[in-house]
Amino acid sequence: MPDCDHCGDSFDDETAYLAHLDAEHADELRAIERRRVEELNADEGGIGTGPLVLGGVVVAAAVLVAYLVLVAGGTGSGSVPDSVEQVAQEPTDTGSVHYHGTMEIVVAGDPVDLSRDRYQFADRGFHFEGGDGERWHAHARGVTLEYALSTLDIGATTDSVWYDGTRYTDGGNANVTLAVNGESVNPKEYVLREGDVVRVVVRPS
Repeated sequence: MPDCDHCGDSFDDETAYLAHLDAEHADELRAIERRRVEELNADEGGIGTGPLVLGGVVVAAAVLVAYLVLVAGGTGSGSVPDSVEQVAQEPTDTGSVHYHGTMEIVVAGDPVDLSRDRYQFADRGFHFEGGDGERWHAHARGVTLEYALSTLDIGATTDSVWYDGTRYTDGGNANVTLAVNGESVNPKEYVLREGDVVRVVVRPS
């Protein structure tokens, strides 16, 4: 039985929950919620918030690309996802499993406080909860490190991290470490498991 993270109402099924989000919380939806509502509306032939949101996303993406190419010089290799809508693999079977691990993210010597409200219950498949900013919870199969970070509005590749409007590239403007259980991983391919210790460290150079 899904519960609404915005108002606490409970629903008998996913369709009723998504219809509620579209009707009552359209202006408050996070990226993953918007996408799921758009998929429901597309399945039902409705318009919903999808076209407006998609238009805004396209314009924002164009501005970001122009900035990276013209101003920042597009340093680093590959595209760094900076939202959940850009990940290579999305999880499946949300609600079918429940496993945990820990995560630490440090940028320029400052730990990212994952206990803040903006990081709590950010996504149904992967989140932090109960004001705990160290222990993550996964409720879906196939949660990649890339997906997990993107729910926190952090983009990642093997050598880059996009955080708070800045792209940090290993060997360029920073020293970047993305490790699980002490081993470097490819965030697009690494699927989180029970007990994984995730560490992301960015040291600007």
